[in-house]
Amino acid sequence: MIMPAANVEGMNEHLKELSTRVTPSSIALVICDGAAWHQRGKQLIVPENIRLLSLPPYSPELNPMENVWDYLRQNKLCALVWDTYEDILEACKNAWNFLIDDPDRIRSIGNRDWACVNV
Repeated sequence: MIMPAANVEGMNEHLKELSTRVTPSSIALVICDGAAWHQRGKQLIVPENIRLLSLPPYSPELNPMENVWDYLRQNKLCALVWDTYEDILEACKNAWNFLIDDPDRIRSIGNRDWACVNV
């Protein structure tokens, strides 16, 4: 999903879409940082098959997604100027598609030896 703003409405749409991708009778765990649109409350609608795990404040090292954004900014979206909003969307879409086509890259960016859970 590419949305023009990061807000509660966008987070609700994201959670609704994630909910459709969860295997029946399973529960998905979504890790959330302290962003305002990640906060539980009257406006955030969390589907029954999703649970939210809030990270402690000021702990980006615990959020592997921070490393993904950093990677994309440094390798796919840096030193560029776009002429239109549509060009920005296209660049973001291309960067994201590049990344999701390579699961090993995602694993290496988000992996922390000290934060692995062995089951």
